[in-house]
Amino acid sequence: VCSSDLVKDEILDVVNYADNSYLVFEIWGFKRTHKFSKRIGINLYGPPGTGKTMAAHAIAKQLRRKILIVNYADVESKYVGETPKNLRKVFEAGKSTNSILFFDEADAILSKRVTNMSQAVDVSVNQTRSVMLMLMNEYEDFIIFATNFIENFDPAFMRRISIHVKFELPDLDCRRRLWRMYIPPELPNNIDVERLAEKYDGISGSDISNAMLNAAFKAARQGANGLDEKLVYEAVENILESKAANAKN
Repeated sequence: VCSSDLVKDEILDVVNYADNSYLVFEIWGFKRTHKFSKRIGINLYGPPGTGKTMAAHAIAKQLRRKILIVNYADVESKYVGETPKNLRKVFEAGKSTNSILFFDEADAILSKRVTNMSQAVDVSVNQTRSVMLMLMNEYEDFIIFATNFIENFDPAFMRRISIHVKFELPDLDCRRRLWRMYIPPELPNNIDVERLAEKYDGISGSDISNAMLNAAFKAARQGANGLDEKLVYEAVENILESKAANAKN
C-alpha cells in the first residue's frame, strides 16, 4: 500500500522474473547453466504489519495465479515423520492446482538445523529441514516466504531463495497516506492526520488500521455521532502499550 520505491521495484522484478523466465531459460539457454534456478524463491522480510502478506497476494494477483497459504501449524505433526509427509502434500497441492505457494511466518520451518541432537525431536526437526530443502530444489515454480525473523533462517535456505525483499516501518509521508487511507470519507471526524503522523513514529500500517477500527467501535459504543480524535490517540496508545509489554517477554 505504501512501500518505498525500492520495494516496489523489487516486487516488479519478481513479477517480471516470471514473465521473462521462458525467454531466459528456454530461448537464451540458461536452463543448462542454471538448471536449479527455475524455481523462484522470494523472501519478504521485515517487522510485523509492514505489508508482507499483502505483497504476496499482490504478486499472485499480478501473475493471475491462485495462492496457496501455508502456515507451519498446518503441516506440523506431533508424530515423528508426519511433518515431512505433510510438506510433500503441500508441494503436490501447489503443483496440481497451479498455485503459488506462500509460507507465512516461514522462519518456523526454515530455521537453523539442530547441530547437537540430544533427543528424538531434534532428529525430527533436522529431517523436516532436509525434506524441505529437497522439495525446494525440485520445485520449478514460485514459492513466496514471509518472515519477521530472517535472522533465524538456516543459511542453506538463504542460498536457495533467489530474491529477498526488505519491508520497513512507514516513514512520515507514508504514515500520512496510511492515516488518510484508513479514514473513510463517510466518517464524521475531527482527526488531524498531520499531527498523528508526526507524533507516532515506529508504528506499522496494521497498527494504524487497527487503531482506526478500534476507535470507531468505541465511538459507536458511546453513541457518538462521529469519531473524536482523542479516541484514536487512546487506541494507538493501547496498541503501543501492548507491544511494549510483549517485547519484554
